[in-house]
Amino acid sequence: MDIVTETEDRWAVRLVCSRTGVTAPLDEPAFLSPAGAPWLVEYDLDAEKGERLKRALPGRPWTLWRYRELLPVSRFADRVDLGEGGTPLIRLRRSTPNGVEILMKDEALNPTRSFKARGVSLAVNRARELGAAGVQLASAGNAALALAAYAAAAGLKARVALPADTPRTIFARCKAHGAEVLSSPGTLVDAAKLLGDDQDGLWNVSTLREPYRAEGKKTMGLELAEQLGWELPDWIVYPLGGGTGIVGMHKAFDELRRLGLIGAKKPRFVIVQMAGCAPIVRAFEQGKEAAETWQDPHTEVWGLRVPKAIGDFLVLRAVRESGGRAIAVEEARLPAVTERLACREGLRVGPEGAAAFAAVEDLAAEGAFAPGERVVVFQTGDPANYV
Repeated sequence: MDIVTETEDRWAVRLVCSRTGVTAPLDEPAFLSPAGAPWLVEYDLDAEKGERLKRALPGRPWTLWRYRELLPVSRFADRVDLGEGGTPLIRLRRSTPNGVEILMKDEALNPTRSFKARGVSLAVNRARELGAAGVQLASAGNAALALAAYAAAAGLKARVALPADTPRTIFARCKAHGAEVLSSPGTLVDAAKLLGDDQDGLWNVSTLREPYRAEGKKTMGLELAEQLGWELPDWIVYPLGGGTGIVGMHKAFDELRRLGLIGAKKPRFVIVQMAGCAPIVRAFEQGKEAAETWQDPHTEVWGLRVPKAIGDFLVLRAVRESGGRAIAVEEARLPAVTERLACREGLRVGPEGAAAFAAVEDLAAEGAFAPGERVVVFQTGDPANYV
């Protein structure tokens, strides 16, 4: 068993408003800042701590909790842990441009079969530590599955709000975990209107409306760095809905630099959305600092049907600072991409992952990748979640 003493270091120190820099106590309930922006967790980090962490890692289980000093939980030994994180990097062999290495980070192997398990695990653990009666969120599917499972494990009440056209299996699986399920015609934005910030004592842990889902998602970046021998890739291609993963990984790389575990190299973030719902791609192309709501979104790639993201300015900042790209792909391409990966690589990908690989094909066709570069593509969820 992974035992932690009561005197072990906790490196998280406070919350910081992502827009104004105003700070707040770490161990009090927090949702949006007074400026209406996401809070981010700040840590006290230096190179000596980085050396301590690096020495400790080989003896720890391969889950996201191996990075416990870089997570904000206050009662580590009492955590709710379903084995989240620790997903593999798989090298493509038959679908790569000459001289370019393409690796797939397969997030479908998380406990609830998507990357949402990471962020929801941290959000539920912190809600439990800080005294919430329960948790709730609006979701296109995968986050709802994660919330229902982790809340059940934590002994908390759960409520999820889903667009009415979400696949029916999502409704059934959430109810099987004991969650209350609400639905609304329209999009994720419409479903979110069914929830209040503290309705019936249930805390709203929707994307970036509390500080801790980004902390769970950042472990994708921590893992990636460790898996690659503390040498970051040249490109990270990521299918983007609410954007917590990009915000989290951008934060993770900054923290690893402060710990002295990686150098100054920054991977280029490539965010991928669907042509029928691409608000952040449009804002990137127009040079804007925030994205306008996408009216009448059309896509059956449920995880990417997010017409407005509260952390849009953080995503755009991360992509621009990395020298990255924003790409919208046509939905009609996805079946062929999925088939090629299955037939040529033996890989099974969900629709969001297929969208990311479609963007890789576009970048390769235009010659964006140089020989010798390494590209990591995030495959974020199991297609079985939507059957």
